[in-house]
Amino acid sequence: MEHRPLLSSRTVTDTITDLPDDRDGPRDECGVFGVYAPGHDVARLAYFGLYALQHRGQESAGIAASQGGRIMTVRDQGLVNQVFDEQKLRALGGEMAIGHVRYSTTGANSWENSQPVWRADRREVALAHNGNLINAVELHAELREAGVAFRSTSDSEIIAALVSTHEADEVEDAIADVMGRMHGAYSTVVMVKDRICAFRDPAGLRPLALGRIGERYCVASESCAFDIIGAQFLRDVGPGELVTLTERGIRTRQAVEVERRAFCVFEHIYFARPDSRLEGRVVQTSRSRMGEILAHEAPVDADLVIAVPDSGNAAARGYARASGLPQDDGFVKNRYVARTFIQPGQELRKHGLRLKFNPLPEVVRGKRLVVVDDSIVRGNTTRQIVQMLRDAGALEVHLRISAPPIRHPCHYGVDMSTREEMVAHDRSVQEIAAELGCDSLAYLSMDGVYAAIDGEREEHCDACFSGEYPLPETEASAQAKDAFERALPLARA
Repeated sequence: MEHRPLLSSRTVTDTITDLPDDRDGPRDECGVFGVYAPGHDVARLAYFGLYALQHRGQESAGIAASQGGRIMTVRDQGLVNQVFDEQKLRALGGEMAIGHVRYSTTGANSWENSQPVWRADRREVALAHNGNLINAVELHAELREAGVAFRSTSDSEIIAALVSTHEADEVEDAIADVMGRMHGAYSTVVMVKDRICAFRDPAGLRPLALGRIGERYCVASESCAFDIIGAQFLRDVGPGELVTLTERGIRTRQAVEVERRAFCVFEHIYFARPDSRLEGRVVQTSRSRMGEILAHEAPVDADLVIAVPDSGNAAARGYARASGLPQDDGFVKNRYVARTFIQPGQELRKHGLRLKFNPLPEVVRGKRLVVVDDSIVRGNTTRQIVQMLRDAGALEVHLRISAPPIRHPCHYGVDMSTREEMVAHDRSVQEIAAELGCDSLAYLSMDGVYAAIDGEREEHCDACFSGEYPLPETEASAQAKDAFERALPLARA
């Protein structure tokens, strides 16, 4: 077995072409997974763990496994089931494995930026990371000045390089020191020759869960990854906590001090899978409750409640239940259109959103509709949905959104539009409704969100709604998604 990553048959210049955008929500972020389980097929466990986390990233996928202290990685662009087959999984034997699914929030969508990242400087490491470092450019420059070379343009390799080059004898000491130097969001798994370390930023911005499979342990971005492999969810990894999985079991350490908890409230609203458990609550229950509260906050005289599938399903059920209105499916969703190597072509592009959603005229014709979704960012897709329903014969279209208006970008690992691109930027709700062409529009209040998740605002991040960033100097420090691509030519000059 080789120590270096296994290259796939596809060249790094190949790209994946997206279908037209099917929704207005923020782009998904990343998912991480790790398992230490000698005697188990760890690569296969990682594969199915990533399969459950596929909703968190669809640009690339990868698994690294360690056998006898030798690390091998397989990673490529595409979905989990596109990247891996039986032959590749059999090549990844060992006692432990980590995995990653990616949507790029820092660095371009390219093979070099796929994960797990592999480095062998002072120590050999493989790393998978969910989040975004707001001081990544500064750390990158420091490492380059110290003679450290990089293969990618993602902040994840910066973390890998900091750990791999660190002079501490124990990897846990290296990670604890590195955590003190990084600012931003990072839920991360690191594998060295004999253990897996999982750690979370001191604000706990991105999720990270700890599970048990038999007498061994695993970690994942969401608890739904444990269900698919028959593991038991134990608890969330705490903010600033470092968890080590070894032959002797599990060790925990509070590596950095927690000053202010700031778990991303949008995980409850949008990102997490409905069957995941966040902060002690099942996500499906929270989203249904958001719909119930929205019905009380923004009732409307209508005939039927429909959801924008699948993002609005739970909230629509809650809205219908609380309002006493009937609910039905107003759209049929093509669930097999996700990512493709085949461009639709000009003739099909004119149909736009119908590649994903097709309205049912027999259901919506002649009806006053309440259309429920979880968020609107740019408004382009929502505008098309309103028009499709009118074309299908709807008498009225009343939009109800189970989140407050999104007015600010995220700098902690979610790829959102700029303020100027957001439909809510510098517009009142009435102006947004006119822009979208609906008969009325209402958003869930911030108080309604926290009531639905039974949480305190002081322990969450809601900066995309409020503009109040929990980490100091966030906007001054945050870099653009392509910051490294911009910086590297200058460094070479």
